[in-house]
Amino acid sequence: MGEQARLLQLQQTLREHAYRYYVLDAPTISDADYDRLFAELLRLEAAHPQLVGPDSPTQRVGAALLKSDGGLPTVRRARPMLSLSNVFSLQELAHFDARVRRALGMAAEEALAYAAEPKVDGLSIELTYEDGLLVLATTRGDGTVGEDVTRNARTIGTIPLRLREAMPGKLEVRGEVYLPKNAFGKLNRQRQEAGQAPFANPRNAAAGSLRQLDPTVTAKRPLQALFYG
Repeated sequence: MGEQARLLQLQQTLREHAYRYYVLDAPTISDADYDRLFAELLRLEAAHPQLVGPDSPTQRVGAALLKSDGGLPTVRRARPMLSLSNVFSLQELAHFDARVRRALGMAAEEALAYAAEPKVDGLSIELTYEDGLLVLATTRGDGTVGEDVTRNARTIGTIPLRLREAMPGKLEVRGEVYLPKNAFGKLNRQRQEAGQAPFANPRNAAAGSLRQLDPTVTAKRPLQALFYG
């Protein structure tokens, strides 16, 4: 198979996997395998930019939203909610360092310190507060349009419904809704005892719990939230 044919095949394959991952919360491959296919597609698209269409998986943050008929309502945000890129080798890490240095105007021999921390793997969320009161919670969706999960977010104990300190005007906060591993194990045991299929991993359990149409279901799941910006 030639490079261009492989590129088109990867685009279609990753669209399907993204749909199963983000919309159905039922992935059929591991995150690591998906990331490897995505990295291969990025390499091929760099070599054949004429084949990069607006619907390529590399041009999206997430996947298609649930259909509006019977699904969650959607909200268009003023500023895109983007995601982080991955690196898979020391060479890619060196290229990242070079890009940072160029942006900062620093020479290769100058000392530059990085701070690294474990990634909380859940579902990205944006909260909007007006005069200190929570008025809207949305998922990242496709980066520009997200799903309105306000009713569900209000059931998560680590999300304040009103800020403790006075905050006049509008404030937007972004973070991650996740399920701790010990809570994930307990939830899956309960599902199996009830004859239900277990979740594939904590990330999908968190996503499926937050994106429920019935907030009482979300309220029964031990979700946590962590905010970074």
